[in-house]
Amino acid sequence: MSPLFRRKAEPRARLVTLIRKPGCHLCDDAQAVVEKVCGDLGVPWEPKDITEDPELHDRYWEQIPVVLVDGEQHTFWRVNEERLRRALTD
Repeated sequence: MSPLFRRKAEPRARLVTLIRKPGCHLCDDAQAVVEKVCGDLGVPWEPKDITEDPELHDRYWEQIPVVLVDGEQHTFWRVNEERLRRALTD
């Protein structure tokens, strides 16, 4: 079939989760990148505080900040803007 008549795939709904804790300068840096990239792309994001969730604390306390894309771990400690942007647009 001609590409002119193919239907475009619907964009996937995405969600970025930033797992952080209060008073963490790396978390603040990560949040700035997440806010910028998600704002540019119109992707929703949510912060989660490991001090309020024992399961997240047990799983991620040595890695924070942690960024999840659609529930899967994308990165931790430092967030690369271009890498996050690629993950959300591929």
